[in-house]
Amino acid sequence: MILPSGLFEWALLIAILSVSVSQVMAMVRLVIGPGTGDRILALDTMVINAIGLIVLLGIAQGSEVYFEAALIFAMLGFVSTVAYARFILRGDIIE
Repeated sequence: MILPSGLFEWALLIAILSVSVSQVMAMVRLVIGPGTGDRILALDTMVINAIGLIVLLGIAQGSEVYFEAALIFAMLGFVSTVAYARFILRGDIIE
């Protein structure tokens, strides 16, 4: 493992670790959530954290492809969260 040398690399490493811990905590909430609403919220949080990790990875590698992937993942995450919440609340997705 190569240790970061500059302040930017350290900040990036701390950000990746923080978002990763947040992702694990949201995953725990998804598994043990007492209600369905808690699980939907945990799933939405996991999507947001995954977007953050993709963006941080794009910054670390200096590639713009990760930002486009994050944008597509954000759109899919929003639509899937809304569809799942509607299915839980109403029993169907399309009226």
